[in-house]
Amino acid sequence: MKSIEPKVYLIGTPSVVPNEIAAYLAEIGASNAWLDRVTSEEATDGEQLVEFSARLCYRSFEAGLNQNVTKVREDSAEYLANILNQRHGSVLEHAYYVFILHGVSRVLTHEWVRHRVGISISQESMRYVRLDELPFWVPEWARNDPELMTEIARKLDADERFMAFLNEHLGVNDSAAGFAHKKAMTSFVRRFCPMGVGTSMVWGANLRALRHVIELRADAAAEEEARLVGRLVYEAVRRHAPNLFADYVVTPDAFTVSTEKRKV
Repeated sequence: MKSIEPKVYLIGTPSVVPNEIAAYLAEIGASNAWLDRVTSEEATDGEQLVEFSARLCYRSFEAGLNQNVTKVREDSAEYLANILNQRHGSVLEHAYYVFILHGVSRVLTHEWVRHRVGISISQESMRYVRLDELPFWVPEWARNDPELMTEIARKLDADERFMAFLNEHLGVNDSAAGFAHKKAMTSFVRRFCPMGVGTSMVWGANLRALRHVIELRADAAAEEEARLVGRLVYEAVRRHAPNLFADYVVTPDAFTVSTEKRKV
């Protein structure tokens, strides 16, 4: 048994193309004032995309572009807060974030792959990737129970010995064995791995879907590991786009995240 902790890496974030935005603004007769302001305010690309998309809907980059709009908000944080208050969720879909969920169990991935709209998934294949040991996460409350940990270690050690027997008996360790045989036998061996075995997954979501998953999986009623990973995902993306999560409330000791503006 190899003791592990779930980790989250934010590996992909939205990117704007300022020259193209400037060209569009010129096309509709707007100045670069909005673009210059969000750049000077150091709004992240994700925040800029969401704000730009919302302002395009109303042509509200500046007063006078739309004759119905005589006054516009000129503070990005205030503008994005209003988007969340109004639950204008469609504009959140333009900002896309990609994560690695590493050291997470198949218990967790089986739950997270249920979310599909606005989401993309690539998961480590145990049909191809052979496990010689069992990476395993155990929650803190279990780690504080010596008798329980002794039995967990005994069970997983027995599983590892059985997997080692299978790999040897089925010729997976044979350097002369062909790839097709190794793949077939590795696929067979994986059937005996516990669902708690650690794995990795690339998981991407647009901001609307991302908020939905965080609100479900980092909720107090969620499964323990999912709650922990949901909190880690939230922390990673909020560092990149704080104004788009300003409505969230965090309960540190329980790893929960909540908001009154659900289903934005």
